[in-house]
Amino acid sequence: MRKIDFFSSPIGLGHVTRDIAIQRNFEDINTNFVTGSGAAKILQNLNFQVQDLYSPPLFIVENGSLKNPAKWLWNYYQYYKDCKNISKKILEEEKPNLVISDEDFASLSVAQEMKIPTVLITDILETHFTKGLASLIEKKMNSSMKEMIEKSDIVIIPEFGDDRDNIKKVGPIVRQTDFSREELKENFGFSKKTILISVGGTDAGIFLIEKTIEAISKINQDIEVVLVSGPSISKKFQGVRNFGFVDNLHELIFAADVIVSLAGKSTIDESRAYGTPGIFIPIKGHFEQEDNAKEQGYVFEDINRLDGLILEKLEEKRNQIKTDGAQIAAGIIQKLLN
Repeated sequence: MRKIDFFSSPIGLGHVTRDIAIQRNFEDINTNFVTGSGAAKILQNLNFQVQDLYSPPLFIVENGSLKNPAKWLWNYYQYYKDCKNISKKILEEEKPNLVISDEDFASLSVAQEMKIPTVLITDILETHFTKGLASLIEKKMNSSMKEMIEKSDIVIIPEFGDDRDNIKKVGPIVRQTDFSREELKENFGFSKKTILISVGGTDAGIFLIEKTIEAISKINQDIEVVLVSGPSISKKFQGVRNFGFVDNLHELIFAADVIVSLAGKSTIDESRAYGTPGIFIPIKGHFEQEDNAKEQGYVFEDINRLDGLILEKLEEKRNQIKTDGAQIAAGIIQKLLN
């Protein structure tokens, strides 16, 4: 049986959720995941083979704004070097037929040095976290990233568009469910109009939870508020049903009437795929989230008009988009192994 080492970035939970969607479409492939933190916990909960080895640096977020991105970038560089050592040891022991990296550029670099075929899954081709002097360091890192992208056998981007060179655009990659929306609503006990708040795997989204609850308190409707707070938030919120850490966010999104979330790409893609109207507020200064939010028509300042936006979304018709990005991506990978 062919063997794959699948390195999934633990910086955010969206990487591992789309990787699970792809892996579920593999046939006769032994997959070993390598990641860390909440991403590893999701894989463990779903009984995947996983090595929990990565400890990513955390963003510092105050009142919704990213603070000291230059410091984070430096911490990321140290983390990258640690991950290179970890991935080198794994690849020397495992000797896989293929390495898949979902924005884990350390493993990608090592695999390419070892002449192991590589697939990169990414929705960014360069970063824009810093300005001033620190941007010179980031520019150098972007140059190295570009080189790794060019050396990859295949680069899978979860967006619609045309292929070029080694880049394959497959459309959104989302997890599937075996349940209907009515079945999920019954399973979760959603009997009223339900607003789902989702803030990812860290405490960076506390500001959005607080602002959303404040906004909903101004709305004179019989609404249930449901929170997915992730593994890092222990604070209790009055009048909110907190699911805590989950491995099936896509099903909660499908069952809900509206989702209010940070602007992570995978959450946006899952809300679109399941037709759930969404409000996506980016962390201010986080270029990737700001770009994602802008594509959906939102900016950070929309946090100050959440009550009106929620009322609009409660009246919006569901528009479920069919996507087979996971199946297409898996097919591309299977073909590379043949």
